[in-house]
Amino acid sequence: MLTYIKLAWRNIWRNKRRTLITASAIVFAVLAAVFMQSMNRGSHEMILDNMVRFSTGYVQLQDYRYDDESSLDNSFFFDGSVKDRVMEADPNIDMVLPRIETFMLAANDAATRGSILLGIDPEKEHRFNELRNRLTEGRFFEKDESSVMLAKGLAERLQLSVGDTLVLMGRGRFGMTASGLYEIVGLVEFPLRDLNNQVVLIPLPEAQFLLSADDYITSLLIAPGHERHTESIARTLNETFADDELVAYTWAELLPELLELFEFDLAVPKLLTVVLYIVIGFGFFGTILTMTMERLREFGVLLSVGMKRGKLALVVFLETLFISLIGVLSGVVISWLIIFYFHRNPVELTGDAAQAVIDMGWDPVLPMSFAADQFYTQGFFVFAVAMIVFLFPLVKIVTLNILEAARS
Repeated sequence: MLTYIKLAWRNIWRNKRRTLITASAIVFAVLAAVFMQSMNRGSHEMILDNMVRFSTGYVQLQDYRYDDESSLDNSFFFDGSVKDRVMEADPNIDMVLPRIETFMLAANDAATRGSILLGIDPEKEHRFNELRNRLTEGRFFEKDESSVMLAKGLAERLQLSVGDTLVLMGRGRFGMTASGLYEIVGLVEFPLRDLNNQVVLIPLPEAQFLLSADDYITSLLIAPGHERHTESIARTLNETFADDELVAYTWAELLPELLELFEFDLAVPKLLTVVLYIVIGFGFFGTILTMTMERLREFGVLLSVGMKRGKLALVVFLETLFISLIGVLSGVVISWLIIFYFHRNPVELTGDAAQAVIDMGWDPVLPMSFAADQFYTQGFFVFAVAMIVFLFPLVKIVTLNILEAARS
């Protein structure tokens, strides 16, 4: 067997030009397949990352009634002991973020808009989603302040800016009247349009006081040490708090519509990927057909001097295996380097394209996914296509007429 391997390796480098052309076609195929998938998955990952960091969290602990009726009446008590129970439940939990959320009317002296009041712990929020970096004007409030920050879109609708006074009116816990006047100390631009047009941020203690909900929150966001621990953390928390009327949901359970949208959006790219594989396959076939026809005389001579067809087919198979592996591995390495660069330095959109993306509530960049599976899966599929196409010379050897081949 070692002799056949050496013979195959020497054969592929006997005609370096032919080998390099074939391997280059495979490299291009891997690069094209990975690049296409990375672009498509990158936009999905950016949307999902923004939704998780600014809205649902990876895991969310809430009262079991809250999912059906998002009311302050279905909030739950949260103090240091509850926090300790959560942190001790699973060693993969990195941090917890308490939030209280409700609908309120936000107004100035001339206009009123519906808004989402979000009570947060400013330090923990920044650690989780780098919220301070979203500040466009003014400053970030402290945990013990009685002030608010407005989403930029809501501030524009109400024609308010830093230093102005915001009126909040609504209903607190168990029907209590909730209203107050707050100084606007900063404006924040969220990467999600719905949040950017509605959110009023307020320190958690002040929000609890305003809503007559001392020590109560509507949700506790759980940040895992790594995303892959999300499911296991949710299961552990559901077991831990089974008798406390609390339920842990993963982001996938809280955002089923988004996942369905992603599945629908992936339909066209999947079809394009299949078309790409077909085009790649025909490209390989043209190259292999030419290579095989050039070597018919060589095959005929080898068979005429006594080489068995099976052994010749084995040598040719090893040749194609080596060329495929060289092409696929080179393609994976090159695509890894290119995708890594664009992942770290995403292409920034300009002009009308940038404005269209901004209007949809996203950052004007072209994100690239750096998920590891896209490299080896696309490499495997291209390798499989190449090996299927390379069956042609094997069939040709089995059916070859020795006399006609020797005279060609």
